[in-house]
Amino acid sequence: METKYWKLTGGPEDAAAYAEAGALVRAGQVVAFPTETVYGLGANALNSQAVAKIFAAKGRPQDNPLIVHIARKEDIAALTTGLNANARKIMEHFMPGPLTIIVPKAEIIPDVTSAGLDTVGVRFPINKYAQDFILACGCPIAAPSANISGRPSPTNAQDVLEDMQGKVAGVLDGGSCGVGLESTVVDTTSPVPTICRPGGVTYEMLTEVLGAVEIDPALLGDKDFKPIAPGMKYRHYAPKEPVYLLEGEAIELLPMLVSRALSAGLTVGVLCDSGMRERLPKDERVLLSCGGASRQALAADLFYLLRDFDRTKPDVILAQGVSEDGIGLAIMNRLRKAAGYQIITLENGVLTLKGDKQLPAFMIQ
Repeated sequence: METKYWKLTGGPEDAAAYAEAGALVRAGQVVAFPTETVYGLGANALNSQAVAKIFAAKGRPQDNPLIVHIARKEDIAALTTGLNANARKIMEHFMPGPLTIIVPKAEIIPDVTSAGLDTVGVRFPINKYAQDFILACGCPIAAPSANISGRPSPTNAQDVLEDMQGKVAGVLDGGSCGVGLESTVVDTTSPVPTICRPGGVTYEMLTEVLGAVEIDPALLGDKDFKPIAPGMKYRHYAPKEPVYLLEGEAIELLPMLVSRALSAGLTVGVLCDSGMRERLPKDERVLLSCGGASRQALAADLFYLLRDFDRTKPDVILAQGVSEDGIGLAIMNRLRKAAGYQIITLENGVLTLKGDKQLPAFMIQ
């Protein structure tokens, strides 16, 4: 399949690109497009055959539901059997924006889009390119992140093309995404609004508006459940190399663990902040991916940094955890999934791998 490419500029010349991309979607094809969070892989959410092409392009499990994107608030009415007070309050304060609400689905939503659930996630992106694309399509757009399933989500068009060239009908290039992490997902059908996936709209922001908000226990790594939102069940955001995430007091041991890996003859990928970078051994076998001065900057760059390890190909990757307030909850959610919950902690002065698993040999001395 030929994958068309359109570079968006924000000017009137973009109209032709939207018209062509919209026509492809209406014809049942898949087109990648930018949002403020990550790039999405879009198809007509109401067309089962078109949505099936998303799953085929990504290699995505069929029990992983898709989010339906709209370009006007009023468009949600046709997609749900009704909105409760919490859903309306969330929409009033956070839409458009990097947030998805789970609502009871209307009959027009195919089972393939909702993974057979009686609910559906709906999002109204604030990104102007995304809005113009959806309007040009003339239909709600089902769109997961535009990457091969399990890989880090793409935040620029070149990373989309790396995974999707020849697999989708087109890619709209709107530059780099600002937020860099997928949308916050809130289940409004539960008695208390529940965060199923943390993102740019934080727990603190939601509690300020809603009062009580819960965090789904599945975010802690329990796999014995049926996911109601994307990214809850499977190892995700993962480079090809094994990742170990250091949390709590173990973070201070990162320089020592890098030295041990080097002594074992390994090349080491390190994901850390600029302060930790200065404490690491100066060795060409240390392959760094460093975040910016703030956690917001780290969030925006996180998936690019994780993807970069697939280009530099270290033997092992060590990642520095962050505090979980604000955007930190979303960062840690992505890092834990990228590591496959291989989490290193310090318990009573002893290094421990979560789940009573055996520490990698280079960490044991």
